[in-house]
Amino acid sequence: MLNLNSVMIGTMQPVVLAAFYEKVFGKPADMIDPENGFWGWQLGGGFLGVLNHSEMGGKTKDPGRVMINFETSQVKEEFERIKALGAAVVHEPYEMGSGFIATLADPDGNYFQLMNPMP
Repeated sequence: MLNLNSVMIGTMQPVVLAAFYEKVFGKPADMIDPENGFWGWQLGGGFLGVLNHSEMGGKTKDPGRVMINFETSQVKEEFERIKALGAAVVHEPYEMGSGFIATLADPDGNYFQLMNPMP
């Protein structure tokens, strides 16, 4: 059996993405190694890392290929809060099944979604 441990986002602007996600998560990174261009947050049972990656440049070319989902019971409120932080709106909150889902993008154009907990 496999357990998803973490998601890493490679970027040429780790300081910018780290500052963005610090605001999104409302806390500083749990692991910080600026000398090696790494910031990471423990979020529930998973870990999200931002790291300097020399092969990444500019905006992501296929932003919908991989999406990170963040669970919240307050999709609409969190959507508005994160939009005000400068996230790009990809899709306003909409009803899906028994809850809501919304899609935004970080400064590199990576998509992430806010979604209600699954029953």
